[in-house]
Amino acid sequence: MLKPNGLKRALQDKTPVAGLFCSTPSPLVVEMIGCAGFDFVILDTEHVLLNPETLANMIRAAEGVGLTALVRVPANSPDAILHVLDAGAQGVVVPRVNRVEDIERAARASRYHPHGNRGLNGGRMAGFGKMDLLEYIQAANEEVMVVAMIEEKEGLRNLPAILSVPGIDMVLEGAADLSQSLGIPWQTRSPEVRQALMEMYEAARQQDIPFCAIPRAQADLSAWRDEGVHVFVLGDERSIAARALRAEQESFMQALNLTSKESHT
Repeated sequence: MLKPNGLKRALQDKTPVAGLFCSTPSPLVVEMIGCAGFDFVILDTEHVLLNPETLANMIRAAEGVGLTALVRVPANSPDAILHVLDAGAQGVVVPRVNRVEDIERAARASRYHPHGNRGLNGGRMAGFGKMDLLEYIQAANEEVMVVAMIEEKEGLRNLPAILSVPGIDMVLEGAADLSQSLGIPWQTRSPEVRQALMEMYEAARQQDIPFCAIPRAQADLSAWRDEGVHVFVLGDERSIAARALRAEQESFMQALNLTSKESHT
């Protein structure tokens, strides 16, 4: 059943919060993220193949540990948005927002009348009819988040107009794809990309819309905090797990004075 959106409250209060992308199709991993103390999770269905049942169970796992679950949809499609919201996601992350009509479409698909045209449903999020459906519609419109992900030069150029559209709850930077759009793939900390991200932040700040940064180094985190940013995605759980596994194995090799080759012979 629909619950208060903790992330949305934190954004209103300007409370520092941290989240992760989750790309492993496992409710257990989502539960671990919540138990580790993160505030929100972005379940990635853009780059990861997830069947609907697994995604629904990942959302349930987030609910069980008080973790706000957003879903990055594979495309800016009303059907894709409808399915994840009906499954219980507390918001959608819309990739590759480049034009005003992109975010208008997503905002309409995410909310009920009078703010949108999301398909009416009295299923899981309304407690299968336990909630008064008119009250549910109003509550859902207040709790569901729409997050615009800016990942290309066109989106950056059109950002002031994009952010004038009502119903945007947060801007999420996408430095990786943005670096490619700028012709310097994976150079996410280059001066060109940093300048683009600062322009993004300034546009969001002028419209009083929260900006979510993805720090690539500790220095980035400190710099964004100095600018007043208080919402962060601290990477992808796969990368964190892979680094931890490598560090553990390297520690083992160093303790026994082994090389990588010797450890496998």
